[in-house]
Amino acid sequence: MNLGRISVKRTFLLIWVGMTASMLFVCAVLFAMTGERRVLTTGILLTACAVIWQYLLMLFFGKRLSVFTGELCRVMDRMISGSEEPVRVTDSETLFARISYRLSRLYGIMQENQRKVDGERQELQMLVSDISHQVKTPVSNLKMVTDTLLTRQVTEEERREFLQGIRSQTDKLEFLFQALVKTSRLETGAIRLEKKDAPLIDTLAVACSGVVYEAEKKDISVTVDCPDGLRLSHDSKWTAEAIFNLLDNAVKYTPAGGAIRISAEQWEMYVKLDVSDTGKGIPESNQAAIFRRFYREEEVHEEQGVGIGLYLAREIVTKQGGYMKVTSEVGRGSTFSVFLPGRL
Repeated sequence: MNLGRISVKRTFLLIWVGMTASMLFVCAVLFAMTGERRVLTTGILLTACAVIWQYLLMLFFGKRLSVFTGELCRVMDRMISGSEEPVRVTDSETLFARISYRLSRLYGIMQENQRKVDGERQELQMLVSDISHQVKTPVSNLKMVTDTLLTRQVTEEERREFLQGIRSQTDKLEFLFQALVKTSRLETGAIRLEKKDAPLIDTLAVACSGVVYEAEKKDISVTVDCPDGLRLSHDSKWTAEAIFNLLDNAVKYTPAGGAIRISAEQWEMYVKLDVSDTGKGIPESNQAAIFRRFYREEEVHEEQGVGIGLYLAREIVTKQGGYMKVTSEVGRGSTFSVFLPGRL
């Protein structure tokens, strides 16, 4: 018999029947041994009293159980709706206190999960809104140019300018989608950073190779000061991506003839990597916002970009246990400092 599937009422009934039968059996045995009716009568009266008290106990316990289960259901309904936190009982020795404690823990877990879901939903809404905003301008430009080419007679020179405009807008869209894919894969865990001990100078060389051409076009000097023997446990590929994003920003916002300097040094617990430029600088009021996704200052909207490079760089550094900070002065340039955990 599976006792776990028997109801409380049926359990009491079985106990009641078993107790009554056993007492009557004892009375019958004593009557058979003594032959006196008084023994039988006394046994029957005791059995009847026991049965009555057992019945009253069953009614009382059933009532208490009904009240407790009803209150428990109401508390759980309020927990599910999030309208009320269960009251914790201080007496830890009772059954009610143990159930209350577990309900409080369950409520806390449910509230935390709800906060995470709400945060993810809000983040998704912001992402969709940001993507819509970023895609809107190049798509509108592409439609305008193609409509012009389809409806107007243009000279060869104008056609060439229009095609260059189409190429520029498609490059912007491609850059946006690639940045979004990288960010999404990094945030969702589709890409796992694999840290390996490797020379930092090799990572910096890969990052610098991506900006050499643009820097030469603007006559910007790029210097690297990194000890050859400095090794670091890091994901070389993604760290190079983060440093490239910092260098790419530096090249964009540094005027022709400027300078960019990369320096690295070993600290006690971190390796500090600085990317300094002689660009326009960042106002102090904007320095806390520049790492937000799609953030761009109003005065730099003419520059190519979508405002996701710094955000992606910080995500890469943070996922390796490091952090970033910026110091800047308007008109004198900026320094982005990357701190990555050194070898233990």
